[in-house]
Amino acid sequence: MSVFGPVSVTRMRYVARDTTSLQPLDAELNLPKEVYSHGVRKRVAEEASKDSYEETVDSVAKTTGAAVGKRQVEELAIRASSDFEAFYQTREVQRENEGEPTGEVLAISVDGKGIVMRKQDLREQTRKKAERQSHKLSKRLSKGEKRNAKRMATVATVYSIQPFVRQPEDIVAELRPAEQPVKRPRPENKRVWASVERPPEAVITEAFEEALRRDPEHNKQWVALVDGNETQLRLLKECTVRFGVVLTIVLDLIHVLGYLWKAAFVFHKEGSEEAQDWVTERLLRLLQGQSSRVAAGIRRSATRRKLSPFTARPCGQVRQLPAQVR
Repeated sequence: MSVFGPVSVTRMRYVARDTTSLQPLDAELNLPKEVYSHGVRKRVAEEASKDSYEETVDSVAKTTGAAVGKRQVEELAIRASSDFEAFYQTREVQRENEGEPTGEVLAISVDGKGIVMRKQDLREQTRKKAERQSHKLSKRLSKGEKRNAKRMATVATVYSIQPFVRQPEDIVAELRPAEQPVKRPRPENKRVWASVERPPEAVITEAFEEALRRDPEHNKQWVALVDGNETQLRLLKECTVRFGVVLTIVLDLIHVLGYLWKAAFVFHKEGSEEAQDWVTERLLRLLQGQSSRVAAGIRRSATRRKLSPFTARPCGQVRQLPAQVR
């Protein structure tokens, strides 16, 4: 079964008693064992990574001449991911043999992604919550209700990159729309992977092992980009001690901006120029290393205005910024 539809070929087959039959033409053409060609397998793997199995079946049927059933799509998707680890091991060997020079910065980034799961596949604690949960409405969730239907996958990436030196004022200016974007260095030898089965410490440890293979002598500047998750920060710090590396932790600026905007809407009208100027000023001061002063100023402003704990709740979230930024 090819992307153009079924193709029939007559070829010689050698058969012997108590042994597997051979088709030399299959080996010469490098045909897969099952009926589906490599082109069909590639298309199925690409579509299954974006949509459900049923949508994959429909997409393949509409864009190719192949006919693939839902069960076969599931099997092909599993088969396509079976050599994931071996693939990256091969790339590592090739990179070592080539000896290509890479950027001075070695970057590690970790994040979490919630994945909707069947109830029986949830972690035990989440599954028990889901079983005890009852919803007010049968057709949709009411306000404040949660489905307890997700497991958190840990996502990691490792890559090298050339330094991109900027001043705080440059970073703030880049957040505004620009007619001619600044040309930035591109990541080199980037590897991205995720796991919903293994705990975060195992994935983060693997990220450090991958980085160590790339820079065993610690000649590069190691940097970790995170969104401020306390568990990830703790695990990163533990790995720096275990692997004996000096690691600079960078908090994702977009997450910092989210906290600042929440605080701004406590003090100023939402969508106003005053709120925008307030955020711009404090963002610049954060980038200049004044995170403690910014957080203290927000607390003082809330105290002077005699805001209630409920009203000032966004400010309470910003109070965590100094430790995260440092």
